[in-house]
Amino acid sequence: MSKPQAQPVSGFPSRSLKRSPTSPRTLFGIVMTALTFLCAVLAILPLVAVLSYVIIQGISQLNASAFTELPPPPLVPGGGFGNAILGTLIMVGIAALISIPFGIMAAIYLSEFSNTGKFSYWIRFATNVLSGVPSIIVGVFAYAAVVLTMGTYSAWAGGFALSILMLPIVIRATEEALRLVPQEIRQASVGLGATNFQTVSRVILPAALPAIVTGTTLAVARAAGETAPLLFTSLFTQYWPNWNNQLKEPTASLAVLVYNFATSPFKNQQEFAWAASFILVLLVLITSMISRLATARRVY
Repeated sequence: MSKPQAQPVSGFPSRSLKRSPTSPRTLFGIVMTALTFLCAVLAILPLVAVLSYVIIQGISQLNASAFTELPPPPLVPGGGFGNAILGTLIMVGIAALISIPFGIMAAIYLSEFSNTGKFSYWIRFATNVLSGVPSIIVGVFAYAAVVLTMGTYSAWAGGFALSILMLPIVIRATEEALRLVPQEIRQASVGLGATNFQTVSRVILPAALPAIVTGTTLAVARAAGETAPLLFTSLFTQYWPNWNNQLKEPTASLAVLVYNFATSPFKNQQEFAWAASFILVLLVLITSMISRLATARRVY
């Protein structure tokens, strides 16, 4: 007894639903898939190349003394760059203390209290312009505003310059995070009798906290790697930050150390430049991992 043949559906022959490996449509799909994969690899290749080269060159120079000792003179073995690590953490900490509170408050005002209006428009316009200003221009401004006023290069001036670079990132990231919170959550909170302040402080901010942390950590990562503003504000020194003088002296940083030692003709200082570059990249990677962990927690 012969098996009954499948009848065509909607008037189309049944063989038209089978994928032919030699049809133009299938070949076009294969070519486009291969092309997109190649473009993705080319996009990742610069990051992989930079990380690989910095790790290979820098990790061989790392040891315990690199974190606890001062930079050595030319052609003198040993030493480290502990003062640059400490100086970087101090200046980034000062910048975070200035930019994060102001940035978050400005974003709350824009998102929750005055979404439209001329004042909000000009705040957003200033934020966009500030995010595009070259970092060296920010360094010159901080030099005129802080260094000339205090009469000396200092960690405070470096932190002030870095805070200007962090501020637009914090504002934009926080505003976007607040906008991601569903409007129904605000309406439910107000419907239960909460005031705008209670809604923002107890409902909206906790819901948007992971994305806000992401924005702030990315801003911190950018500030840690900036060099040009620090050349005009904190300069560099071979010594530890001076707490007795309230940090009102030139302060070392990893970015400026890399800049100075990479252009040095002495091999031992060039090797320290690679090691400092590795530490700098490691700090950026750690902050990026923290931001990823923060975004993994979703409230809504």
